[in-house]
Amino acid sequence: MITDKEKTELLQAASEISARAYAPYSKLNRGAAVLTESGEIFRGCNVELASYGGSLCAEMSAVSAAVAGSQRKFKAIALSPPAYPCGLCRQMLVEFGIEIEIVTEENGKAKAIPLKQLLPFHFGPDNLA
Repeated sequence: MITDKEKTELLQAASEISARAYAPYSKLNRGAAVLTESGEIFRGCNVELASYGGSLCAEMSAVSAAVAGSQRKFKAIALSPPAYPCGLCRQMLVEFGIEIEIVTEENGKAKAIPLKQLLPFHFGPDNLA
C-alpha cells in the first residue's frame, strides 16, 4: 500500500504534467504519474491526433516513460483530473501488475484502489504462462 504522502505527491505530479497535454479536440488535458517500486515518479500526458484511434492516453504516456527509464515494477498511478483509467489503459496496466494502485480523489481526499478491483476478470501475462 502506498502512503498518504505518496498519494498526494502522485496527484500533484499528474496535475502539473497535465498542463503539457496536447488535446486540441477534446480540450481535456490529462496528466498521469506512475510511482515505481524504486520510488521514482514518471509523468506523461495525453496526445490527441486528428485520427482519434492513434491518440495516446496519459497513462500510456507515463508508463512508456517509465519503461524507457528501465522501470517495469509499479506501485501506483494517478490521473489529473482525478479519474479512473479507460478499459484499454487498465489492460495495459495489468501487463505490469494487477496489484498496482489507482490513485484518485474523492471529496477532496486522496484514495487508492487496487487495479484488481477495477478489472477483476483480467487477462494478462499469467494467462500466457
